[in-house]
Amino acid sequence: MTAWHVRLLTRYIGTLELHRIHDRTLEGFIADRLVDGVTATTINRSLEVVRTVLNRAARSYRDDDGRPWLDGLPPLITMLKETRRLPYPITWEEQDRLFPKLPARLARMVLFAVNTGLRESNVCGLQWTWEVPVPEIGRSVFVIPPEAFKSKRAHVAILNDIAWSIVEEQRGQHPVWVFPYRGNGVATMNNTAWQRARREAGLQPIRIHDLRATFACRLRAVGVSMEDREVLLGHANHSMAGHYASADIGRLLKQANLILNREETRTVLRVANAGAALWTKGPAEVPQQEKRARLRLVTL
Repeated sequence: MTAWHVRLLTRYIGTLELHRIHDRTLEGFIADRLVDGVTATTINRSLEVVRTVLNRAARSYRDDDGRPWLDGLPPLITMLKETRRLPYPITWEEQDRLFPKLPARLARMVLFAVNTGLRESNVCGLQWTWEVPVPEIGRSVFVIPPEAFKSKRAHVAILNDIAWSIVEEQRGQHPVWVFPYRGNGVATMNNTAWQRARREAGLQPIRIHDLRATFACRLRAVGVSMEDREVLLGHANHSMAGHYASADIGRLLKQANLILNREETRTVLRVANAGAALWTKGPAEVPQQEKRARLRLVTL
C-alpha cells in the first residue's frame, strides 16, 4: 500500500530534493485528489507517507559518509481536516449500476468483497496458502493470519456461492495471489477505474469500505443473528481458526448464502445531506445532531 501512495506522489514531488518538500509543494497533489473525489482520510494517508519519509531522512537514513539525508528536522506536513463519514451500504439497484462499469479484474474483486465482507487489504492481499479445504461442505475457506487481519486475530473467511465461484475462476492465474495484477498482488481497489466508474454511475459517495458495510447490512436484513454476523465479519472476540469445525462452517455458509436472495429487501433511511449515510437503526438511536439532517427512503 505504501508503494501505491509513493507512485501517486511521484508525479508531484518525485523530482524534488528532500529539503524542498513541504506543504506548498504538496498543494497540487491535494487539489487534484480532491477533484477526483478522494476523501480527506485517503489523502492524509499519502501525506503520512511523505511525513514518514522526511522524518526518517532526518533521523535514520544515512549516505555513505554517515550523514543524514536531511541536515535538520523536516517541516511538519499538515494533515487535512477529516470529517466523520457514516457508512453507505449500497442497494441492489446501485450495485447493478456500478459493478458493470468496472473492468473485469476489478469487478471480480469488488463482487468478492461485497459477498465476504473482507476489508480491502484482505481482498487485495488474499493468498492461496491461506486456503483450507473443508470436504464436508464441498469447498474451502480462507484463514487470514493474525498479522494480516485488523483485529490481530486469525479470521476464517466464509465463501458463499458467488464468492466461491470467483475463487474457482481465479485458480491457476498466480501461484501466490488470488487476485494478481501484472504478476504481483494488488495494492488497492480504490484506483482510477473505481473512481471513474463511480462518477459514470453517479455514485461518488460509495467507498470500497462500504462493500463491507453492505455485506453486514444484508446479513442483518435477512435475519442473520448478531453473533453470526460478528463471526462472518471477524468482529467476534472468539475465533474459529483454531478448529475449523465443519458443522459451524456449514451453518455460517448457509447464513452467508441468504444474502443472495434479492427478494429480501427492506426500507431504510438515508441521510441526504450528511455524507449520504444509510441508517440501519431506529430513529431513537440516531444522535441528536444527526436527526436534523434531511432523510429519504431507499430500499436495500
